[in-house]
Amino acid sequence: MNTIPSWLKDTVFYEIYPQSFYDTNQDGIGDLPGIIDKLDYIQSLGVNALWLNPCFESPFQDAGYDVSDYYKVAPRYGTNNDLKCLFDEGRKRGIRVLLDLVPGHTSHLHPWFQASCRHERNTHSDWYIWTDSGWTWEVPGFRLINGYAERDGTYVTNFFYSQPALNYGFANPDPRYPWQQPIDAPGPQAVRRELRKIMAFWLDMGCAGFRVDMAASLVKNDPGRRETIKLWQEVRAWLDSEYPEAALVAEWGNPPEALGAGYHMDFLLGFGSAGYQSLVRKTSPGGAGFDPYGCSFFDPAGRGNICQFVDEYQAYYDATKDQGLICLITGNHDIVPRLGDGRTTDDLELYYLFMLTMPGVPFICYGDEIGMHTVNGLPSKEGSLSRAGARTPMQWNDSPNAGFSTAPADALYLPIDPDPQRPTVAAQEDDPTSLLKRVCRLTALRHARPALQAGGDFQVVYAEGGKYPFVYQRSEGDEVILVAINPADYPVEVSLHSPAGEGQGGDVIETLYGLENPFIRSGASRTLKMPGISGGAYRIG
Repeated sequence: MNTIPSWLKDTVFYEIYPQSFYDTNQDGIGDLPGIIDKLDYIQSLGVNALWLNPCFESPFQDAGYDVSDYYKVAPRYGTNNDLKCLFDEGRKRGIRVLLDLVPGHTSHLHPWFQASCRHERNTHSDWYIWTDSGWTWEVPGFRLINGYAERDGTYVTNFFYSQPALNYGFANPDPRYPWQQPIDAPGPQAVRRELRKIMAFWLDMGCAGFRVDMAASLVKNDPGRRETIKLWQEVRAWLDSEYPEAALVAEWGNPPEALGAGYHMDFLLGFGSAGYQSLVRKTSPGGAGFDPYGCSFFDPAGRGNICQFVDEYQAYYDATKDQGLICLITGNHDIVPRLGDGRTTDDLELYYLFMLTMPGVPFICYGDEIGMHTVNGLPSKEGSLSRAGARTPMQWNDSPNAGFSTAPADALYLPIDPDPQRPTVAAQEDDPTSLLKRVCRLTALRHARPALQAGGDFQVVYAEGGKYPFVYQRSEGDEVILVAINPADYPVEVSLHSPAGEGQGGDVIETLYGLENPFIRSGASRTLKMPGISGGAYRIG
């Protein structure tokens, strides 16, 4: 495997949406001191790394993904000293912190953009992408905003109108549009230098690396993303030289591209991965073109198709296992519904058994470890649109506001789940059968077994379209572990042939987790019998 920071080989990440985690100053918005206060809880989960959604100064028209100062913590979260304290206190507990880097655009209120809007030429005139006429209404492939600036031009935006695109240049400038600058023009080169400066500022303070927003979208008119890939390869070479333990994870959704670009990790995400969708978030509309495998594989109806995941994942894994790591997730701030919707504790346990025994690096979204639910019907908050229901406050206990804040309920960033049976940390911490405790046992298992960690070898043992269970093998050195998972609510039985290279002839030496040894040995093969909604991990070498 290409060099990756050594600490990633045994890491479980936890995503925190800062404004919804824990409020310490009674303003109804979560803050950095709140995260510091909960570090012992995070450590107890078996989590040893955090991903913080953007915490930089912002007008929050897109929940902080519209940065107005990359070098300053947003006052509602605290101060730069608070963030440094989080880095330091986390390290004392063996927890590293990744920040969310938004390199593709800024807020329209950023001083750079305000300078770029001026009629007179200045240092920042070419830091953003402007057409050469305020009457340019449409250019295929781009979103343009008219009438905002005093300069004669319209600007390109990456997402909302309030997020003007930074200018990394055009891989193939269109001669019909002379305003499209090449990648080696002074403006794009200045933006690239500033990107490294921002990263160095936070790395020097103690940040462990970055999750990079919209990582594949920087250079425009870039077929195959060749110039964007080259840009990140240059960043990776710089990091390897100056900050070799800093980690980069891409919001890319195409591991061969992202890892080839120099990222250490890439997510499997719904927008880029039909395989990931097929695990827990696939639904069938029925009617014409009805998909007989229209359910998620991890739905108890047992009508999923694991091959929709395996075929995609195996191709990605084979292409990238020597380059970097693929990240599986429970969800994130952009994904609706939450994993816990419509699933029991036993159902959820099986997804965690899967995610925490697969290669790569797992990410748990805050609240998913207790099975938080989506709060439906909320209005958009700070650009959340339909995603607001997956961003509601963490549920700590049964006190007012679920222990998130002592502010009045109507002052909260988002409302608490109104369900009186909503899950809480306090209710689950002392219950050995709770989802929280099961997750803790599974993270402990992963940490204890090198074969289950990021770089252990992966081999599919049984995966058949439309059938259950899913069985795979992980190995590292002499340690061989078999994982069998049956999310269907009916019993299954399958004959397995011993994969090559097994230790001890494939006999189970020890049940590490879950269902006691379900294998019946018969010559060179064995029969696996599993009841509905069951799974386990077994040492066979």
